Amino acid sequence: MRLRRSVIALMAVLGLAMVSACGGGDDKASGGDNGLQKVSYLTSFNTFGREAYAYVALDKGYFKDAGFDVKITPGSGTVDVMKLVAGGQADYGIGDFTAFAITLAKQKLPVTSVGMIHQRSMAAIMSLEGLGINSPQDLPGKTIGDQPGSTNTVMFPVYAKAVGIDPKSVTFLPSPPPGLPTLLASGKVQGIGQFVVGEPLIAKADKEKHRKVITLPYGDKLPDLYGNTIITRSDLAKDHPDQVKKFTNALLKGLQDTLDDPAAAAAILKKYVPDTDLDVATKELQIMQGYIKPKGFDGPLGDVTQERVQKVISLLKESNIPMGSITPDDLVTMSLAPKS
Repeated sequence: MRLRRSVIALMAVLGLAMVSACGGGDDKASGGDNGLQKVSYLTSFNTFGREAYAYVALDKGYFKDAGFDVKITPGSGTVDVMKLVAGGQADYGIGDFTAFAITLAKQKLPVTSVGMIHQRSMAAIMSLEGLGINSPQDLPGKTIGDQPGSTNTVMFPVYAKAVGIDPKSVTFLPSPPPGLPTLLASGKVQGIGQFVVGEPLIAKADKEKHRKVITLPYGDKLPDLYGNTIITRSDLAKDHPDQVKKFTNALLKGLQDTLDDPAAAAAILKKYVPDTDLDVATKELQIMQGYIKPKGFDGPLGDVTQERVQKVISLLKESNIPMGSITPDDLVTMSLAPKS
């Protein structure tokens, strides 16, 4: 009997060991078969050239060196990215900071910003020569194609105030983003809402007429507005700050390489997104250089300050955009933002 009990006890110990081993396997699977932590990332919008820096960080092993196995998925705009991150369908994402701030003022999603991709807003109204828009003062009475709720549309009242025109004097025609360049080239609208890096896409859509692209960048009149920002869940920032810092640093290494060599970054993007137009992607990234590090900017990549975020909030309030009692700390986890 005693021998039988010993055998049973030994089998129980072995059984626990096997269960533990299986559990370890499950834990390892949740962290990736290669021992890396699985992380999901959303681009700001689709896989245009402007998103290449994430693929650079992936291709050059910066994510891997930081301990991550990153899956990159095309995003579909700031608000959708925020909601997916808030709901746990993604760990990190990219979105326009002004749209991010306006959205959080309306609904308290559990997300936070931890660094900036662009030190200046890339939002703009773009047109083609001969369509009647050459300066902001030409905008009244014109029709602008744009996606409802887009950064360009949401921010337009702020831009209109800065240039001294009535925002209600401009009509915005709801239009799907992929067709905006073609819509403009056809002359059905006089302008479109677009990030400044969209210039080569517009030129490509107008290749038969070769008209000059007219760009009215919001950032020229509103230099305090940031561009895209890095977004993560509030609980991730609070409970796992080291992970957030490591991920942010790896992503910014990819951004630095992209800043240094746009053509090489575009080539890396094409490896992962085969239908990438190398010429268009390279030109997008060349334009983006001046927004990642504008003239006179001497801070680190990703830099964000409490004072400037407060300026953004004040600017939005002055433009009659409801911001409630939101503060910089409601928008950015300053302790995780890159430091000089």
